[in-house]
Amino acid sequence: MAKIALIRVRGKVGVKREIKDTLAMLRLHKVNHMVIVDEDPSYNGMIQKVKDYITWGEIDKETLAKLLRKRGRLTGNRKLTEEYVQEKLGMSIDEFAQAVINGEKSLKDLEGLKPVFRLHPPRGGHKTIKRPFKDGGALGYRGELINELIERML
Repeated sequence: MAKIALIRVRGKVGVKREIKDTLAMLRLHKVNHMVIVDEDPSYNGMIQKVKDYITWGEIDKETLAKLLRKRGRLTGNRKLTEEYVQEKLGMSIDEFAQAVINGEKSLKDLEGLKPVFRLHPPRGGHKTIKRPFKDGGALGYRGELINELIERML
């Protein structure tokens, strides 16, 4: 089962209540916040509902490991460290990222890890946040290219 990275691109002004509630259920409260979810029908339905406010795609192991190192936060806003992961799970961040991608582990298995990653705005900016990715914008499904966007936002 693939892991999907969801990034909120647009703000909250003028958003319909139903969409606002769905974004809240996905924990995407602010622009440039990112969550990682499993690809399953319930999440796919939620993604389709908020597709005009987010971009998404399949995250790979290297990007997930880099994301955990740079943007992984524990409760109390402490940085996630190799030592912490080694102590709690007995594996490195790279091994943990591989296990998460393979579906053997979940981000919830790492006690104290916050589910939302707060990212910077992308270097070079978005082309436009009002059009779908396939039409040259920033919204919607971008497949493997989500990894490139995450790199620009770290």
